Amino acid sequence: MTRALQRVPNIHFPEPRDFAVLNADLTEIEPVERRVDTLMRVETDEGAYLLVVEAQGKVDEAKRGSWAYYLSYVYAKYRCEPVLIVITQSWATARWAARPIRLGLPGWHSLTVRPLVLGPENVPVITDEQQAARDVPLAVLSAMTHGRGKRAAAILEPPATALRTMDAESAAVFVAFVDSCLIDDQAKEIWRDLMAAIHYFFRHPVAEQVREEGREEGRVQACADLDQLEPWARRAVHATRAEDLSSG
Repeated sequence: MTRALQRVPNIHFPEPRDFAVLNADLTEIEPVERRVDTLMRVETDEGAYLLVVEAQGKVDEAKRGSWAYYLSYVYAKYRCEPVLIVITQSWATARWAARPIRLGLPGWHSLTVRPLVLGPENVPVITDEQQAARDVPLAVLSAMTHGRGKRAAAILEPPATALRTMDAESAAVFVAFVDSCLIDDQAKEIWRDLMAAIHYFFRHPVAEQVREEGREEGRVQACADLDQLEPWARRAVHATRAEDLSSG
């Protein structure tokens, strides 16, 4: 086979020193956990696409193999064109992630992965609430790529305010996006406090636990006292169990 490949015009195949026939069965007997940060199907006038969204905080060479696997797997499973989107707050990570992943022979790649990278180099900073309200997704991207350091509060507050104008389901997706991309602990704290302040408490996992188990059900659902609801919302951001909501 390799001798034949060497005779094919315009394809260079290195001279083999040794070879071995491997098991052709690629079935994975034991389950292997592989999880993308977000997977969404988007319908457009030109067809459907799968958006494979990955938040990347630092350079990680192992991810290059994982990304190639993710795209191949979702295409085989859904038969829909996948698009890999990498979101980062790091300039160095953005430049690394943007490098094409080429698998195969030099000049004849069997698989090429080209991540679409959104980072501080190509996403504008939005700190104006009116501008954020006009383009909520862009304001969210601004928070995801620039929300760190001393400017974190100024960058995170406009999209938090703008999310009030959206339906709850869409807003919840954006909230999770931002939370997954923030690598600065202080920025994460600011974002979660902002979410509590606009009553995202009711979508918090701890609040879901309260409703499922019936704990505090009458107290939360029947309470119309905003002064009481507010501290519960803030406690939910940091709570690890349902009982923590009534403590303090």
